[in-house]
Amino acid sequence: MLSETSPQTRLTERLNLTSDQPSTDRLPAFLAAAFLVSVPVFIQAPLVRLQPWVSLSMTLVWLISGLRMLRQPALKLWGDLAIGFTWTWLAGSIYWGWLRENPYIHLPVEAIGLPIVLILIGQGRYKVGSYFYLGSLFGTAITDLYFYWVDLIPYWQKVMQVEPPDVGSVLQAALLQIENPVAIVRALTLLSVLVMVGTLAIKSPKTHWWAFAGAVLSTILVDALFLLAAILA
Repeated sequence: MLSETSPQTRLTERLNLTSDQPSTDRLPAFLAAAFLVSVPVFIQAPLVRLQPWVSLSMTLVWLISGLRMLRQPALKLWGDLAIGFTWTWLAGSIYWGWLRENPYIHLPVEAIGLPIVLILIGQGRYKVGSYFYLGSLFGTAITDLYFYWVDLIPYWQKVMQVEPPDVGSVLQAALLQIENPVAIVRALTLLSVLVMVGTLAIKSPKTHWWAFAGAVLSTILVDALFLLAAILA
């Protein structure tokens, strides 16, 4: 008896099975994305201030490692994420290494990988890493928007210009700037945006959207850590 399934149907089914990551990859992608958003805070930030060229050269390490992992089916998810993380690491190295005293170009520099990521998404390649990058960039944009909205930009500039012993006093002054109802309402508004976008993304069955959600929602944690550091300064 001839099979009722045509060769074209079987090919389509095979492509559908291989076009997306398995559902078991969703939670690992979410957690890994959240971790990778935190890495620059604890590792890259001190490294880039002391050795910016070392940090910049590590971009190649991330890229090559990602490409190597993509060749191994068991490591494909991690390779995909590593390639997406490459663009966030590159942007962080450039901005915090040489341009950190100019907050007005922070977001454009962070978006340096956007053209590449959009091309990859258009081609249907490296979607998990690409959506991680988009989530990270979105979180950065929301954080920067708050700085502009409550007039914290001058304090950003001062923190980057003063000597380390004087950073605490600048952070305390910045806290006074946001200790008012208007600043609190604006913070809660942007927090709601992050939660809403992250929650919508995590409702998707697609792994790349879970990576996006992990990057977006972990922005809340990172911003909270910065706030805590300012309080304790």
